Amino acid sequence: MTTILLVRHGEVEGITPPRFRGRTNLALTQRGVHQAEQTREAISDRWVLNAIYCSPLTRCVRTADTIASPFKLDVMPHHGLNDIDYGAWQGKLVTEVAQRWPNELAAWHGAPQTMRLPGGESLHEVLARATDALQTILHAHHHGTIALVAHDSVIRLLLCHALALSPASYWLTSPSPCGISELHFHEDRFTIHSINETQHLTESE
Repeated sequence: MTTILLVRHGEVEGITPPRFRGRTNLALTQRGVHQAEQTREAISDRWVLNAIYCSPLTRCVRTADTIASPFKLDVMPHHGLNDIDYGAWQGKLVTEVAQRWPNELAAWHGAPQTMRLPGGESLHEVLARATDALQTILHAHHHGTIALVAHDSVIRLLLCHALALSPASYWLTSPSPCGISELHFHEDRFTIHSINETQHLTESE
């Protein structure tokens, strides 16, 4: 059996007010660094990591490096865990997108599986590369515990995959910065043990 910990990166600028960050390479805020440190302590108290993978973007690498330190692991970036390509929306506030692409934004919120982001990816494309990455990682780790540090879009879709749901259920979960979801994989089946644990996070810095 393999235990999989899905961890969203720590806080960055652009979460509030909401902005389509996507492939923008953002550093963790001071709060995000603290969240990563709290997540390191929570994981080291409960699990022994055998490997840790992450999106190649800085916010995920920094979070993963922090989590990996007690286990003396080298973080392994994987392009399949990269954030969704928002295309023309990248870097824009949601309010800006609402003014220029009102119909597309309504579809994104109401039926995200039906659309391709203008100049960017579809959820089906993100799902394909993320699940390919997960299968490659699972093939390399038949036992033990692995952590995947990624973005809310990737984690939403991997949870849909594990729950045998289509991308139409994309908005069913809402991964928080440094939230932890625990999955087990055994005999080609996933079981979900927790989704978006955040009890280890506090507001203090």
